[in-house]
Amino acid sequence: MNIIDNLKMATTTLVANKLRSSLTMLGIVIGNASVIAMVGIGQGAQKLASEQFESLGPNVLFVVPGSRETRNTSFEIPKTLVLADAEAIATQVPSVTEVAPQINSQQLVTYRNQNSSNLVMGVTPEFLPVRSFDVAKGRFIRDLDLKRNNRVVVLGAELAETFFGSRNPIGEQVRIKNISFEVVGVMAAKGSFLGTNQDDTAYIPLTTMSNQVVGNTSPYGTEVTFIAISATSEDDIRAAKFQIENLLRLRHKITGEDDFGVQTQQDILNIVGTVTGGLTVMLAAIAGISLLVGGIGVMNIMLVSVTERTQEIGLRKAIGAKERDILTQFLIEATILSAMGGLFGTLAGVSGILLVGAVTPLKAGIDAIAILVAVGVSGGIGLFFGVFPARQAAKLDPIVALRSS
Repeated sequence: MNIIDNLKMATTTLVANKLRSSLTMLGIVIGNASVIAMVGIGQGAQKLASEQFESLGPNVLFVVPGSRETRNTSFEIPKTLVLADAEAIATQVPSVTEVAPQINSQQLVTYRNQNSSNLVMGVTPEFLPVRSFDVAKGRFIRDLDLKRNNRVVVLGAELAETFFGSRNPIGEQVRIKNISFEVVGVMAAKGSFLGTNQDDTAYIPLTTMSNQVVGNTSPYGTEVTFIAISATSEDDIRAAKFQIENLLRLRHKITGEDDFGVQTQQDILNIVGTVTGGLTVMLAAIAGISLLVGGIGVMNIMLVSVTERTQEIGLRKAIGAKERDILTQFLIEATILSAMGGLFGTLAGVSGILLVGAVTPLKAGIDAIAILVAVGVSGGIGLFFGVFPARQAAKLDPIVALRSS
């Protein structure tokens, strides 16, 4: 019997048992859909993170406090960076143009009877050009605000809408940590960055933040959360990083491990890419378990099919069918089930990716390689798990098979 005849017979058998065939394919469908969707969502997370960091501009560096070990293992941010470090970088490093130190703190922000827990940032005027932010209404923090410790605040777009709706908030008073601040500006909408809603934030002068809101917590001066720096050009980033590291080592009198870290945009992108890539692989591996379960389901149903079709197998062997013919037919049935499951699973996975892209910020992508791998693996699993029941069928003695019927 040639392969065409075996294919026709296998197809006829599967169509005659629609419910059983459908349930057999279900495990493969779920497995393929899960793998394709998880890989697509993982790649979407990588793209989103890359776009967010690229929005900072290609020339941005960040100086963060603490050694690599303390940053990785400690829940408390080390207090090793101060405002004087930022001022030294601005005046002594020739390859930087702007330096924006920053103090972050979660505080209670109040307007009349409305309370909201928000991220409050103590910043300087350099924050706007370094971080590529814009002001929609009013003005931003000025040097005079820093010198006078003025109680002025610039609200993020979403925070301003929460408190004031469509009204103009300029000139209104809000309270931060029970201290009154005059609203002097509203930021243009910026969106979220690594899970932090930048539009739900309040910005006040760094000196006011240090002296009146959080207090001086470092014995070496005004402690800052981190320092954002803009290099003169993309080509000068490596030189800027080298110069900043040497300057801070001299200032901190470091002879061993650094108590700070200088990270470029590419450094952070590499870290995020490694994390999201690892999560994607983990999710795909977990989803791949469904493929294995689906393959076991194919084997179970095929074994049941061998038992139910004992008479058919015996009759075919009695009229001259060879073991190879029986083996081929059952393998074709298993492969068809797995291939069809792979096809429907691919459609379900692609639909899931498109749905996620439509309702979330993730720009989930359809990975052709993931689809080919998933479909190929599902077909291979069907073939692999179909071998045992096919051999069982091929080895049946025709006389015993006919008697058992």
